[in-house]
Amino acid sequence: MTHAALAAEASTVPDERFLIARAQQGDRDAARGLYDAHSRRVHRLVFRLCGDEEMARDLVQDTFIRVFDKLSTFRGESAFATWVHRIAVTVTLNGIRKERRLKRGADDLDVANDLPAPSDNVDPDLRAKLRAAIEALPPGSRASVILHDIDGYTHAEIGQMLGIAEGTSKARLFDARNRLKKALAAY
Repeated sequence: MTHAALAAEASTVPDERFLIARAQQGDRDAARGLYDAHSRRVHRLVFRLCGDEEMARDLVQDTFIRVFDKLSTFRGESAFATWVHRIAVTVTLNGIRKERRLKRGADDLDVANDLPAPSDNVDPDLRAKLRAAIEALPPGSRASVILHDIDGYTHAEIGQMLGIAEGTSKARLFDARNRLKKALAAY
């Protein structure tokens, strides 16, 4: 079976469960199918969290290494995509912390100029200020605002991904929005 056919199979839940079972048994084609089905969305999430394309590519690789290393622990209690995204968020936040430690007080993230814009008629200065304000948020608050307001996850799903209570996700989002309002008050 080709990688494309396996990826197409992964788009439906019963076929995805089949691919997961095969990948757990060591089937590399099934693992590739799972990777193909989820890697683009994981990359978008990781890039939004870290803001650096090169770092995002490395963290996506690290995420899938961890996914396939821990695949035997996937119990199916949540959607596979949610489980993968939880791993991606954890790997990314740890990667950001590691990068900060390495830079020792320097700016922790480079501003990514090529982030996709939601609309072409948004003031470029506002877009740049928003990007900078989001990047300045504490990692937990940044993750909550990106996962909820940009990627559309519910607080329950965010709680599962980050290993926090649903209320903590809500509190972090509230805090993040307040910080963003203050940072963007001039706009």
